[in-house]
Amino acid sequence: MTTNTIKRMGLTEWSMLIALSILWGGSFFFNEIALRGLPPLVVVWGRLTVGALGLVAVIAMSSIDFRPYLSRWRQFLIMGVLNTFIPFSFIVWGQQHIDSGLASVINATTPAFTILIANFFTTDERASMRKFGGAILGLGGVATLIGADALTGMGNHFWGQAAILCAASSYACAATYARRLAGIPPMIIACGQLTTAALVATPVVFFLARPWELPFPGLDALGAVIGLGLACSALAYILFFRILAAAGATNVQLVTLLIPFSASALGITILGEPFTWRLVIGIFVVTTAALIIDGRLKLGNRK
Repeated sequence: MTTNTIKRMGLTEWSMLIALSILWGGSFFFNEIALRGLPPLVVVWGRLTVGALGLVAVIAMSSIDFRPYLSRWRQFLIMGVLNTFIPFSFIVWGQQHIDSGLASVINATTPAFTILIANFFTTDERASMRKFGGAILGLGGVATLIGADALTGMGNHFWGQAAILCAASSYACAATYARRLAGIPPMIIACGQLTTAALVATPVVFFLARPWELPFPGLDALGAVIGLGLACSALAYILFFRILAAAGATNVQLVTLLIPFSASALGITILGEPFTWRLVIGIFVVTTAALIIDGRLKLGNRK
């Protein structure tokens, strides 16, 4: 899509986009709080379950008929695993070892991974030089952000960053696979993927985490899980699809650029995470790369 086809957003669309970035940026904040009282898999399972129940309730109160799409459960299952269960698990595990702001910046490489995966694994989405250059810039910027010193130590800090990169690549795989769900109402896709992911997560969590043996978490951890499910999943998806309908796919992708700002701001002001120039440079590089991929920032006369 070229820039001359991008819809112009008004105050309402921009307000929703900023709200969505705060919600999804807030997921990194809520993860940090939830991890104080719960292990990673239980946090992920709680988010998926609460989010699925929230969207099921919304659909039940709406005029959307989900029954014609029940036969697509296998596709919902694949999307649920690739787009929620796997990346959520990597992100929450990684946040045990790195700050939420850094995690959000690394996660913002998702568009770069999407370009590369679509280029090599599809026949109709070959990357232009502009997009390929943006992808390399974004991944190179994150490699610089991680730093060569982390590669020599290979400690938990490095593995935490590597886990967020795995989450970003899983999101990218999901974005490529999502083309198979064309024609299905977006709210059905969101509800279907969260519900199937919650069903997959349940036996995994009960087998590995044995939550009934854990001490009862504090109200802050429980509240964070509810916030992850209702605000950062159910409400966020509702906002996402409203922006998509009103402003188009290109504009809604701008949320990727805004999430690191909101996540870093919450982490620094509330969680007491350190402000570093490396983080600022990382945000700048990843944002520039995403703008190049998106087409809003051009390199010469290439399309």
